[in-house]
Amino acid sequence: MQTAVAALIVCVALSDSTVAAQRRERPRAAAGTLRVTATAYCVAGKTASGTRARTGIVAADPSVLPVGSIVRIIDGAHSGVYTVMDTGPAVKGRKIDIFMASCERAAKFGEQQLRIRVLRRGWSSKATANR
Repeated sequence: MQTAVAALIVCVALSDSTVAAQRRERPRAAAGTLRVTATAYCVAGKTASGTRARTGIVAADPSVLPVGSIVRIIDGAHSGVYTVMDTGPAVKGRKIDIFMASCERAAKFGEQQLRIRVLRRGWSSKATANR
């Protein structure tokens, strides 16, 4: 009986630590399609990756889409392939910020719900998803 109680206590302790570890993990984008909130920015300069902001670059929360990730925007007039090369304090969770050379176009873009497909997570070639 004491052995069974001890085994039960060990199982509960192990499962509690596993659940706690899972709760600490931040949401990460798996390869596949995600719905994101998209905004646009036009401020030129260096990105978080050290490159210059230019067309084809998006900012994202690095805990969801790390720098170096490649995504395809599926919906809307700005559909196409983009590389995550920037981050920002306002880009948290499932949000992306699309760089646009025209501040007028960026302002008109506003905030939109878009679908994206994650083609690659981060820089690793092993992270490439099936396209």
